[in-house]
Amino acid sequence: MSIPTITPYLWFDSNAEEAIALYTRVFPDARVIDEARVPAGVPGLPAGALMNATFEVAGQRFIALNGGPQFRFTEAVSFFVTVETQEEVDYYWDALTADGGEAGQCGWLKDPFGLSWQIAPQKLMDYLTGSDPATAQRVMQAMLQMRKIDIAELDAAAASAD
Repeated sequence: MSIPTITPYLWFDSNAEEAIALYTRVFPDARVIDEARVPAGVPGLPAGALMNATFEVAGQRFIALNGGPQFRFTEAVSFFVTVETQEEVDYYWDALTADGGEAGQCGWLKDPFGLSWQIAPQKLMDYLTGSDPATAQRVMQAMLQMRKIDIAELDAAAASAD
């Protein structure tokens, strides 16, 4: 038996092309792999409009579909972006919330297309999964007060005594 390929399939209303443009601009290694355009003569759809496209971000393939307004993204599914530095946190946060995106709590955000992302420094994960439960608790409490994650505040919480 072969190993299957699992590819997230993202349903956009009619703005998949704009979303792909954002993702390939924000993530340095992103690229469009292929696309299918509406052929002439399809009722209700403009010829040449994007139907669907396959693109890749950080080695992960995605398919985007312009499927219409029937379905919307929810926070039940998000993309988790692990970064190392505050500069990277700031970059991805700012790029994905710009032009209509929305800041959420605890490192979560929605991009302008309603897709949820989590921008999380590896250090946060290290603190939360470390061997010291008191440090993990202090860091968790600090994170719960944040929107965009601030590594200096996490470090201060980790270093503080109860």
